[in-house]
Amino acid sequence: MSIKTMPVWKWVLLLLASFLLGVLMYGGAQMAPEVVQPHWLKWIVSVGVSVAMLLLYALFVRWFEKHPAQDIPLHKTAADTGKGLLYGMAFMITVTLMMMLFGLYKAPVVYHGIALPLLTAFFQFMVVAVGEEILFRGILFRWMDEKWGFPIALIVSALLFGALHWGQPGASWWSSLAIAVEAGLLLGSAYKFAGNLWLPVGIHWAWNFVQGNIFGFEVSGLDAGESLLKATIEGPDILTGGIFGAEASIITFVLGLVLSLWFIIRCSKLQKI
Repeated sequence: MSIKTMPVWKWVLLLLASFLLGVLMYGGAQMAPEVVQPHWLKWIVSVGVSVAMLLLYALFVRWFEKHPAQDIPLHKTAADTGKGLLYGMAFMITVTLMMMLFGLYKAPVVYHGIALPLLTAFFQFMVVAVGEEILFRGILFRWMDEKWGFPIALIVSALLFGALHWGQPGASWWSSLAIAVEAGLLLGSAYKFAGNLWLPVGIHWAWNFVQGNIFGFEVSGLDAGESLLKATIEGPDILTGGIFGAEASIITFVLGLVLSLWFIIRCSKLQKI
């Protein structure tokens, strides 16, 4: 029985079960790099658990849904992940440059001798991107899209993605709404446009790493660790994002909404919605 023709009660139960299994998988994957030393071993473990999550996702779809996982095509891995990394990097560079233009991000100083911590953060954010994209786009968005259509899937998955961040340090209703719009809508529409997880994984990965470990912002209220640049960030919270980080800035909100609409328009031109 396909997801589209499945009775609603069964669809809800199976979606909840799938999502819960994904949460347990992601939780274990996040802990794995934290318990090993030195840096080079953290890199290996991060890559290993990311690959393991993708393999488990593929096996789960094959077993549970009785068809191959079509949203992780190997032949598009490098190209679409690379595009996503460029999108995410360019997005956060634009946010920071606009903050500099408005005098909010001041006097950045370059820190040297932190290559190993930066590489560790880069690989650990890969775990975050892969795990959360499997959960929110590979499972939640895809199931809702097949059952209820693109608009409902996009809005509901985005709101739930924002709600996930409500419990983070410094979070508020505004930061959760901002995450839902600038990231939830963006990653969902990017997934729909590309037809695979690689593009949103790349965007999510670079978004977190560049924001936290290049420019020194908090990432969803959390300290990302060592950063290449240290700067003074001053101004109204609505512009800087305050203690939650740049994701709670109206600048990020507007840019994310614009990029989301661009992906949605491209989807409509390809008749994907």
